[in-house]
Amino acid sequence: MEQIQRRGLMYVLSSPSGAGKTTISRALLGNNPDMTISVSVTTRKIRAGEVHGQDYYFVEHDDFRDMVDNGEMLEHAKVFDNYYGTPRQPVEKSLSEGKDVIFDIDWQGTQQLAEIARDDLVTVFILPPSRTELEKRLRHRSRDTRETEAEIRGRMSKAADEISHYSEYDYVIINEDIDRAIEKAQLILDAERIRRERMVGLSEFVRGLREGL
Repeated sequence: MEQIQRRGLMYVLSSPSGAGKTTISRALLGNNPDMTISVSVTTRKIRAGEVHGQDYYFVEHDDFRDMVDNGEMLEHAKVFDNYYGTPRQPVEKSLSEGKDVIFDIDWQGTQQLAEIARDDLVTVFILPPSRTELEKRLRHRSRDTRETEAEIRGRMSKAADEISHYSEYDYVIINEDIDRAIEKAQLILDAERIRRERMVGLSEFVRGLREGL
């Protein structure tokens, strides 16, 4: 059988802080060896346990601005007084090699990606089951991140605005049970991988089938 190749896709997960997108992202990466994660560039300070080049690329504000001005970012946004952005070169390289790239970004970055690469994009918004549960998860996480009460309140306040953008996404997952949410995210990925438009060489394959009948 003639090999049918596939261009990689950009798989975006967005959610308010604490809704579960990072946990889901890590699970997808562990279950899909042909998938990689887009490591963002940020101007925020490194936290305990984080690794430069693995969790984020930590840069100064001037360096970040230079990357934007030089066209080295696919998207960028300001979040909680810090800047975040997606470096262009590693993403484009992965897509051309048929690898899928997962993004842990917010609605602002997703909008920018949609403007320049909608055909390569699959977007998923993760919702918490309730406001109470979201706050509970944020407080539990703060034990590790050492966030202050003011920072937790700030994230809860911002969550309402973030959630309002759910309708801009292709899919929505309500993360009531993390295992089930991961399963749904995988099902979406599997279905999007076999969309006709992403199967390079399919028309030639079908032509060969018809000629052989």
